[in-house]
Amino acid sequence: MKKLSISIFFGSFILILIGLYLVMSASSTYSDTKFANQFYMFNSHLYKAFLAVGFLVLFSFLPYEYYKNYSKPMILIIVTILVLTLIISASVKGGRRWIDLGFINFQPAELAKLFLFIHLAALIESKGEEIKKYKEGFRYALLWILFTCGLIFAQPNVSNASLLLLISMIVLYVGGARFIHIFFSLVISGIVSISIAMLFSHSRGRIMNFVESLMNGGHINSQVKQALYGLGSGGIWGVGFGHSSQRNLFLPEAYGDFIFAILGEERGFVGATFVLLIYLGVFIAGIIIAKNAKDKFGQVLGIAISLSFITYALVNIAVASGLIPTTGLPLPFISYGGTSLIIMSISIGILINIGVSNIKENLPPQIETAEI
Repeated sequence: MKKLSISIFFGSFILILIGLYLVMSASSTYSDTKFANQFYMFNSHLYKAFLAVGFLVLFSFLPYEYYKNYSKPMILIIVTILVLTLIISASVKGGRRWIDLGFINFQPAELAKLFLFIHLAALIESKGEEIKKYKEGFRYALLWILFTCGLIFAQPNVSNASLLLLISMIVLYVGGARFIHIFFSLVISGIVSISIAMLFSHSRGRIMNFVESLMNGGHINSQVKQALYGLGSGGIWGVGFGHSSQRNLFLPEAYGDFIFAILGEERGFVGATFVLLIYLGVFIAGIIIAKNAKDKFGQVLGIAISLSFITYALVNIAVASGLIPTTGLPLPFISYGGTSLIIMSISIGILINIGVSNIKENLPPQIETAEI
């Protein structure tokens, strides 16, 4: 477990460094145009990256068992914050997703993922075999999932809510819930989610554009079109640092949700594959750590964090590649931003601690020697 924990730490650290490199390149033209300083956004991202590394180290040493005792207050607090976000936050591009804290724009949905996973893990452990029964166990977990995802959905943040719902259901299945309960819950939730998503103009447009591209060919939208140009022009080795053409305002917000396209353009197939392998390696190491955790809470929480990490990475990459509708989800550890980067660092730190705690648990007893 020690080697796996170290691998996860360095894998995460390398991804943060790659993120700094890509944000510097991808944001330079935009920063120079808007702020007359090509390093403006990079400098903003840099201090957040330092915070992220600090939290990664800190939470690697904090015993993960403590969160179990406070899971109920944590989920109640984040639900309250999500409600307040809908009431007091300013509308940005038609959504109420951010709370301005002055030094950083905080997105509660990111923290809600971690708090929900902690509460589900604690609930699954406390319910034991009752999680297999709908009335005695499953429905309590389902209510917290639907309530949390529903508030995120209402922001509206359809993609984040849908993905969190899916991951949470997988976590319940891993925790022992019956497949039939999960299947019908997902079907009903999916129908309701799609129906509501079609009411929002931005999500409806993304879905219809994707369907139209499948039926008639062509690109989903201009962003995906430019992203594919970037990925295609990178070739095997890429065009080199700072030589991306897409960063020159051809690809909107290239430093954010579509930063993978800049990676593919500047570092080519080799660079993109290298990053994918790091994501896969961290995920596999996380699953092994979770499987060997010393308690049910650690097992479920470790699996939830690992699943969330790889799922958000693959979804982001799939969007940049034009395989699924545009979602607006960041690439973990790499995309520009603060909330996602810091919360993901905390989550991975907790995962590392699960592995470290398992090492301590399995240490052989020390032989006491009598004084002579």
